Amino acid sequence: MIIVLKPQATEAEVNHIIDKVKALGLTPHVSKGSERTIIGVIGPEDVLRVTPLEAFPGVENVIPVLAPFRLVSREFKKENSVIDLGKGVKIGGKEIVIMAGPCAIENIDNLYEIAKEVKKAGATVLRGGAFKPRTSPYSFQGLGKAGLQMLREVGNELGLVTVSEVMDSRDVGLVAEYVDVLQIGCRNMQNFNLLKEVGAIKKPVVLKRGMASTVKDMLMSAEYILSAGNFSVILCERGIRTFEDSTRSTLDIAAVLVTKQLSHLPIIVDPSHAAGKWELVPGLSKAGVAAGADGLIIEVHNHPEDAVSDGAQSLVPERFAILMHELSGIANSMGRIL
Repeated sequence: MIIVLKPQATEAEVNHIIDKVKALGLTPHVSKGSERTIIGVIGPEDVLRVTPLEAFPGVENVIPVLAPFRLVSREFKKENSVIDLGKGVKIGGKEIVIMAGPCAIENIDNLYEIAKEVKKAGATVLRGGAFKPRTSPYSFQGLGKAGLQMLREVGNELGLVTVSEVMDSRDVGLVAEYVDVLQIGCRNMQNFNLLKEVGAIKKPVVLKRGMASTVKDMLMSAEYILSAGNFSVILCERGIRTFEDSTRSTLDIAAVLVTKQLSHLPIIVDPSHAAGKWELVPGLSKAGVAAGADGLIIEVHNHPEDAVSDGAQSLVPERFAILMHELSGIANSMGRIL
């Protein structure tokens, strides 16, 4: 249920409503917009329906929430959420944010060279995997803490926001210590204990859609994070598993549009994992921007043939720079900036 307050509602009136909601055994979440303050209430709505909330001072309207996801819904918050990633980078507004870097961190020299190139081309977020969830247990699993330390060092030196995947709820504190943004991979989208753990911290989270999940499944997973107190969630469409086998996954461009109708959270597109082939990445990137995505996360490697992970879908820096120039034109035509 959503409690919409009057523009002139006082702090005392807001606190009175919050206290009442808590007394009923429910959980209130306050969202202060530019014009209105609203209180989203988590718990059985039947309890509130017998309480005359409209009679409380400061209350303008009470709206039952129809969607199973409440805090992530447009009913809870009509305007787009803009999330501060740090270092002057914000996502969800006019600017389209580009996250780029290697699939896996291999060594600091290589990471630094790639980071310099993607920053020069216009990326503001450096991606790099320290913990690598691989289909085969014999594949490279990542450098762990050492990789995170390299990512932080390079990010700080070049002034780039950093993002890396966390796979285990026991590692949330470790990853949060070193990176600016935590990523939940597609295989962990419904790892609810992990979602609760990242919900308890106050760092932005990129939540990737599961390979066989619906848009609503993804939004319900995001609800876990928001309901735990962390509202800085960025959704990510990275392709889903279908009967089509000419690409690694099928990029669901419509998911960008559907998600924006249903939720106030920003959404980005991962063309690299969807494609599985670097030749397809530019076209899918352009489609994502044209569909209204708030950002892209792209794999870039200076020597893809030597990459320990996903070299086939990684752009070399020169091709990434060309793509960034082309994306800028698309963004400008839509009234956005890159």
